[in-house]
Amino acid sequence: MWMGVLLFGLLLAGTASAETLTGRASVVDGDTIEIAGERVRLHGIDAPEGRQQCRDADGRPWHCGREAAFALDEFLAQSRPTHCSLLDRDRWGRFVATCIRNDSMDVNEWLVKHGWALDWPHYSGGAYSDAQEVARAAGHGIWQSEFIDPWDWRDGVRLAWTVSVEPRDADCVIKGNISSRGERIYHVPGGQFYEQTVIDESAGQRWFCTEAEARGAGWRPSQR
Repeated sequence: MWMGVLLFGLLLAGTASAETLTGRASVVDGDTIEIAGERVRLHGIDAPEGRQQCRDADGRPWHCGREAAFALDEFLAQSRPTHCSLLDRDRWGRFVATCIRNDSMDVNEWLVKHGWALDWPHYSGGAYSDAQEVARAAGHGIWQSEFIDPWDWRDGVRLAWTVSVEPRDADCVIKGNISSRGERIYHVPGGQFYEQTVIDESAGQRWFCTEAEARGAGWRPSQR
């Protein structure tokens, strides 16, 4: 039954593995979607966490977790609705599932093959190991950079950065970041991305005392 833009079909056939959930999926993060109010964790893969950063070839941080979520959202939008075969529920009450787009492309495999998630052997049994080798060899997604495996990142493992965590002058707290695309963007305290922005002075990033100083040096304000 369609309700606006959502189609919610839950077909029961006696076992969890025979259940399916179909509808317009919204992306929660790089390996979790939501269909008609139900959270679905993609089985056997693990994407970078939303706040996780990777380090590019120039040693600069980039928001790989956020980019993984963007990539998944764009991929799902190309062929709706999304169909998920439900396998279980996890400890947080989410469904665990393998999903396909309406054109039958495998969502779990696509994420691994394009470098936006890792095969998680503990749960997958290596089902996506071949797809992961394709991504690794081609340098797709996070394989273009240095990263911490998401399961280790959640346990507190972090990359070692050559950074200025604190400004040299206590009054100069505006962060002048350089994005992975080379954009010079400054962030003021209270901004959406201020806390997660890490300043690497060896990569040309810097601290500013005033917004006027930042603009004068060629940086633009963050839009959020």
